[in-house]
Amino acid sequence: MSTAHQHIPNENREKGAHILAIRLSAMGDVAMTVPVIRTFMAMYPNCRITFLTRPFFAPMFKGIPNIEIYEADINGEHNGVMGLGRLARELRNHEIEMVADLHNVLRSNVLKSVFYFFGIPVKQIDKGRADKKKLTREDHKVFKELKSTHQRYVDVFTALGFPLDFNKHIFPEKQQIPSKIHEIVAHSSKKWLGIAPFAQHSSKAYPADLMEEVLKKLNKQDNIQVFLFGGG
Repeated sequence: MSTAHQHIPNENREKGAHILAIRLSAMGDVAMTVPVIRTFMAMYPNCRITFLTRPFFAPMFKGIPNIEIYEADINGEHNGVMGLGRLARELRNHEIEMVADLHNVLRSNVLKSVFYFFGIPVKQIDKGRADKKKLTREDHKVFKELKSTHQRYVDVFTALGFPLDFNKHIFPEKQQIPSKIHEIVAHSSKKWLGIAPFAQHSSKAYPADLMEEVLKKLNKQDNIQVFLFGGG
């Protein structure tokens, strides 16, 4: 979904537009914005992005040039209607020129409306809810290939006048392994396999009994070192 009837000048690509990108949650969805933002910056180095998200997710964007993480305190000063109004005023002071709403929820819709009111071009992610419902409903399913979340993010920037090509993506430099982990696996020739078995919503987690069976089978393989992440 995008906000219609807004002219997007092509010269924004050359002069370097200042774009507000919004994605507040969840962790996986925020993480999937990272390669998109990296590709954007590789292709449009004159542009700047202010990325609105939660403080916890800020380290994901470490090392990306021309990006400022604006931390949303959605459980504190930015909570509720008054808090969103305060957040909108703060962001407007950043001289935002365009808005890429990568979330499409109530909070981002409120912010989107404020910027649209002041004539700022806004484009919003189409989550494809109708097609997803047709695919997952009990009867009369429609088996149609769905767009990936990455592509839906790309579509938003394309609508703003910034087409993206993932072949231009620049991978970050490899990080140093923490010393504690290095001590555990320093002399191991096994393949490392990381598993995060938990999720905020139970419907998104593999059943615990089945995950236990998977781990038992993996543990029997001498060439694999399993790392479990998360808590629950």
